[in-house]
Amino acid sequence: MDGKSETREFLATRRARITPQQVGLATYGRRRVPGLRREEVAVLAGVSTDYYAQLERGNLAGVSDSVLDAIARALHLDEAEHAHLHDLAHTANTTPNTRRRATRKQPIRPVVQRILDGITTMPAIVMNVRLDLLSANRLGYALYSPVFDDDPARPVNLARFTFLNPHATGLYPDWNLAADTTVAMLRTEAGRHPYDRELSDLIGELSTRSDTFRNRWVAHNVLLHRSGTKRFHHPVIGDVSFAYEVMELSADTGLTLTAYSPEPGSSSHDSVALLASWAATLDERPQDASSPHRRP
Repeated sequence: MDGKSETREFLATRRARITPQQVGLATYGRRRVPGLRREEVAVLAGVSTDYYAQLERGNLAGVSDSVLDAIARALHLDEAEHAHLHDLAHTANTTPNTRRRATRKQPIRPVVQRILDGITTMPAIVMNVRLDLLSANRLGYALYSPVFDDDPARPVNLARFTFLNPHATGLYPDWNLAADTTVAMLRTEAGRHPYDRELSDLIGELSTRSDTFRNRWVAHNVLLHRSGTKRFHHPVIGDVSFAYEVMELSADTGLTLTAYSPEPGSSSHDSVALLASWAATLDERPQDASSPHRRP
C-alpha cells in the first residue's frame, strides 16, 4: 500500500464531500471544485495553506496529534475516519526498521474454540483482519454453510465470497450493504496493517477480479465494525435477522469473535432452533478432512 497516495486520496475525498455551508463559510462567485478548497480547510484547522497542502499531498511525517485532530474537526470526520487518519500518520512516522510486516498466521487457541463451542443458542464465528473465517461454533458453521459448501479452500474468506461468488446475493438480501461494509472493513484494516502482505494481496485480487469491489474501494470509506443488524436468506431456514456484536480477542491480535443474536420471541429466534436441528444432522454424517462442516 502506498501511504502517500492513500493519504492524498483519503483527504481529497473527505474534503470534496463537505460544502462551505456545512461549515459556516460564505461563498462568492462560481466555485471550480466540489466541496471545500484546501485554503478553507487550512483556515478551519488553524494551519497555513501551504502546510495543509503538504499534508494532503501525503506528507504526514512529523505531524502532531493536535493537528490531525484539528483537520478531523474541519473535515467533519466520524470516529472511524478520525482513527484512519491517525493510522495513516502512524505509518508515515515509522521507520523501515520498525514497520511491522505481514501479520503472522494464528491458530485458534483451544480455549477460544471451547468458548465458541460453549455458545449453544446463537451462531458465533472467529475472523481475522482479512475476513478469513477461521472457526465457528456449530450454529456458526450451519449459518455460513453456503460459504463453506461453495469454497473448498480453507480458511474461507468472506470478502472473496461477497464479491466473487454469485451465490452471495442469495445469502445476503442486503447485498449492497454487505458489500459496502466489507470494503470499508478492509480499508480500515489496510490503514492499521499496511504491511500485511496477505491483506494487500487479497485487496489486489479483488480489485482485479471485481469491478464492484474496485469502484467501492476508490471511495476510501472506512468503518469501525462493532455491532449492528445483519439479514440472511439461508437455504434451509429462509429469511432470518440477527443483532450482532463484534468482540476483539485481546490475547490474539487481529482476531475477533462475532456473535449473532436473534430477537427473543421473533420468527428469527424460532428459526435458530430449526438451524440447530439441521446442524445436528450434519454432525451425524460421516466426515473427512475435506468436509465443509469439519472444524479446522
